[in-house]
Amino acid sequence: MSVAGLGSWALSPAGKLRNSIPVTCSLEPIDGVAQSSPQTAPIRVYNRVMNKNLHIEHPEDTILTGDPGFFAALNETPNLSVKIDGAPAIVWGTNPANGRFFVGTKSVFNKVKIKINHSHAEIDQNHVGEVATILHACLDWLPHTVNVYQGDFIGFGGSDEYTPNTITYRFPEVVTEKIIIAPHTTYKCDKDLRDAVAYPLPSYALASREFSCRFIQPEAGTFSGYVGQLDKEFELPPVVDMINELIPTVEFATDKEAKQIKQNVNRSLREGYPLTNDDFLGKESLMHLYGLVIYLKEELLAQCRQLNGPEAYIGQDRIDAEGYVMWSQFGTFKLVNRQRFSVANFNNTKFQRECAA
Repeated sequence: MSVAGLGSWALSPAGKLRNSIPVTCSLEPIDGVAQSSPQTAPIRVYNRVMNKNLHIEHPEDTILTGDPGFFAALNETPNLSVKIDGAPAIVWGTNPANGRFFVGTKSVFNKVKIKINHSHAEIDQNHVGEVATILHACLDWLPHTVNVYQGDFIGFGGSDEYTPNTITYRFPEVVTEKIIIAPHTTYKCDKDLRDAVAYPLPSYALASREFSCRFIQPEAGTFSGYVGQLDKEFELPPVVDMINELIPTVEFATDKEAKQIKQNVNRSLREGYPLTNDDFLGKESLMHLYGLVIYLKEELLAQCRQLNGPEAYIGQDRIDAEGYVMWSQFGTFKLVNRQRFSVANFNNTKFQRECAA
């Protein structure tokens, strides 16, 4: 089947992205701190509903069903943030149901076995092991914010090097704060966390150091050609023309078929075998489009840069970052080299069992 109207979301010709019409809007205050004065497109993040931040998709996965969001996002100037490789995910803020401060993992959003911790006693009831230890520290040292946030735990203060998951982060000095968190999401909810809606968090939305907590929020952008400066636009590579030509011929997958294809892709990454037409349920043109979108993603990823973040390493190899998160009013997507990082994360089960419970 083909997706009617997908062609209308085709990418601009190779070269500079077509600029979108500036949209002026103001940021809501974050926990009483006024944000910058009315700006243009980057603030569109507040118009985009993500649902709960349980999983952000790779762009190549989103196009399996003909979703045009990734292409539409590239036709304007999307926002970027650095994807920090921390664990476990920490959620904190004021519980809208009772007005009390809480901490937790993603299990605060569970539909049935909800684990929201307002006290140390509740942490002991709901969690065990290292996750419980981390949550006790978060309850003590995270700022008591009005809004609800999510971030990745990096470590406890007292060192200049941390390996919370797969990547090692090195700071220029010993961290003196009690805990280190990389915040990336804020939530809006009126009465119940189970109904929370997620929005990406702009860089520096939270004070970097307060209440004995160090927040890691690097500035992200694209290569500008100048030291210490970032651009906001991507240069689209020539593969864009190939994608535009291929889209009208593609037989896209149903939601059920896309789920199976994604399982096949993940299995190929874990087991190290090349994808075949069979993995795409015989949809050869879709397999070709999938490969071209991966190539496009990696070309965009090569243009991404960050400032003011800790140095990142895999083993002794210096890297820029695990990846980047790109968002606009059309969607949120993670730009990650899956061959390098996803395979390592598949094999790293740290915190998974405790955080999922």
